[in-house]
Amino acid sequence: MDSFTVRVARWSARHPWRAVAGWFLFVVVCLGAGSAVGTHSAKTADYRVGEAGRAEAMAAEGQLERRPAEQVLISSRSGPLDRAAAEAAARDLTGRMRRLSEVAGVAGPVLSGDQRVLMVEVALKGEERDAKDKVDALVAQTEAVQEAYPGLLLEETGSPSVSKGVDQQRSDDLALSEKITLPVTLVTLLVVFGSVTMAGVPLLLALSSIAAAVGLSMMASHLSPDAGVGTNVILMIGLAVGVDYTLFYLKREREERARSGGRLSSEALVELAAATSGRAVVISGLAVVASTATLYLASDVIFSSLATGTIVVVLVAVASSLTALPALLVKLGQRQERRARRRAERGKPARPARGGGGGRVWTVLLRPASRHPLATLCVSVLALLALAVPLAGLKITEMSRDTHSREIPAMRVYDRLNEEFPDRRVTHQVVVRADAARSGEVTDALRELARRAGADPLFAGASPVQTSADRRISTLELKVPYLGNSDQAYDSLDHLRERYLPATVGRVAGAESGVSGDVARYTDYPAHQNGKLPLVLAALLLVTFAMTVYAFRSVVLGLIGVVLNLLSAAAALGLLVLVFQGTWAEGLLDFRSTGSVGSRVPLFLFVILFGLSMDYQVFVVSRIREAVLAGVPTGQAVLDGIRRSASVVTSAAVVMTTVFVSFVFLHIIEMKQIGFVLAAAVLLDAFIVRIMVLPSAMLLLGEASWWPSRAAGRKPAAPARTADGRPVVDVR
Repeated sequence: MDSFTVRVARWSARHPWRAVAGWFLFVVVCLGAGSAVGTHSAKTADYRVGEAGRAEAMAAEGQLERRPAEQVLISSRSGPLDRAAAEAAARDLTGRMRRLSEVAGVAGPVLSGDQRVLMVEVALKGEERDAKDKVDALVAQTEAVQEAYPGLLLEETGSPSVSKGVDQQRSDDLALSEKITLPVTLVTLLVVFGSVTMAGVPLLLALSSIAAAVGLSMMASHLSPDAGVGTNVILMIGLAVGVDYTLFYLKREREERARSGGRLSSEALVELAAATSGRAVVISGLAVVASTATLYLASDVIFSSLATGTIVVVLVAVASSLTALPALLVKLGQRQERRARRRAERGKPARPARGGGGGRVWTVLLRPASRHPLATLCVSVLALLALAVPLAGLKITEMSRDTHSREIPAMRVYDRLNEEFPDRRVTHQVVVRADAARSGEVTDALRELARRAGADPLFAGASPVQTSADRRISTLELKVPYLGNSDQAYDSLDHLRERYLPATVGRVAGAESGVSGDVARYTDYPAHQNGKLPLVLAALLLVTFAMTVYAFRSVVLGLIGVVLNLLSAAAALGLLVLVFQGTWAEGLLDFRSTGSVGSRVPLFLFVILFGLSMDYQVFVVSRIREAVLAGVPTGQAVLDGIRRSASVVTSAAVVMTTVFVSFVFLHIIEMKQIGFVLAAAVLLDAFIVRIMVLPSAMLLLGEASWWPSRAAGRKPAAPARTADGRPVVDVR
């Protein structure tokens, strides 16, 4: 066999320094090119979905969109508020803010109901998504006024401040994640290989792959805008798959080295690893890429950004395992051979190579499946289904500003703002577009809407109707005195959309209307996602089935792969619901339960897990099929293949779990949930699905597992051979 992976590995093995230098040059070029073109960040318009998105687009058309704003609270450090001093500070602050180029306007100061806090609101120019970059200029003025009035306390909050605080917290969290992940990964690899050098190779290639992927993702953002989550997913997925792919390849090379007993050169051993594990890595990588690509069907900028980051880093990780890794293995192997020769010259016995034999532990773990496959299959499947039961109570919500960590200073001020000024907690914006000739009708209808809402206890007042210069767009803002994540806030939106809007604006001929605002966004986004969910899941199941059939030429294994992935994903999601929708684990995992799961978590889990599960599926079943093609009966091949691959699958699972668990320590609730559920899914997949369910199913099916290829019944053909004469098994 002379496949692409073997040809690439052969060239790298024969030109190791060129291959290594070429790889690191590639990394430098990617980073340099990415830095040169920069990142094209998603704009506000890229996030618009549903009715809220349409309303925002109409408001922007008439230049009536709500501007990002900051609120400065002025209060006393102790005792009652000195009104004169507070008003003087407010005037000073207003004058300073109005002189800033970033500021669109400053509203008059407003006193809280208990007269303890004076609030000044500052509207910013430009897009909502860019406002966080302008916060520093405003904070500097707030601090200057604070110095001038030491007896007062000035605190600033607002969507821009909160966004900036979240970004800083995310950056700090990622640094913490790296501090946890890298040492634990290195220790795991040391246990696996017993060598600092060999343990360092997977980490080196994974980190260099991440660096190259960051640069490539910057360039890719000019085709698909970055939503600010690309780097997160590149770090999380890149380290997991980068180490795993290298681990699969390294373990196979070590196994072949131990089996050959020094009879084969390092170049020949690399070819053998490329023909087997190298091909499995390529198939696994393509499966992750194909699965992740289904996220583009969600028509959502955040999912598209997640998909782009994942695809780029996986492809780069595969490329590193095909090019730089064989070259490094050859140089390390040659060094090992020189040491062996020197030991022989000194009359010392050769050190035994660490191979990939079966091991007693895995023989014991496989005993239930080998002796009682039907009972093991039933018990394992029932256990996974039991874990999936809480999934019936899954509640999906959009994680709003109210769910952010209170360790962010702006969030603590935001809580105080909501307490002192309850009428400013939520604002609905009603937007109407109609012919200019009907502007008067629209204004009257909006005033009638405001009157009806004013009689509803869910609302707390309305602003005057605003009309665009061309008289085609009109807006009305309604205040709601409840927090954005409360039932009352959602009820107010329902009343507005289902009762008041149809009864007023809905009667204006030709008028197009919609309601926007934070609560409308939190409502429309999950609805939009649920509408796309069937399409994405159907495409995901089809892609997973097709990739498995392609890899093993078996429809039966394709169906088994889909069912097993569904089982492990459902069980992991059930655990997620059990942990995060309740309050019992809040202290253990340091979070405040919202009674729900982030709207992006389930779909992201399904897509990423289906791809990552193919790592284990391809690697394990490749070993089984390899034995079958060599003439071993399917039953024995199943046990031997899983026993031989169990240690590397376990090591890979530990590395992946470590990476994902580190995200549980983050403050952002959705990242906590994603880290937890991926870690749980990987452990379930590695230790239940691949050790219990898969072998039991294949043992029960026997030769039917390979239908319709009938490969198990063929007499093996004379295999191709490496340059040293070693047979190479084609695992296709």
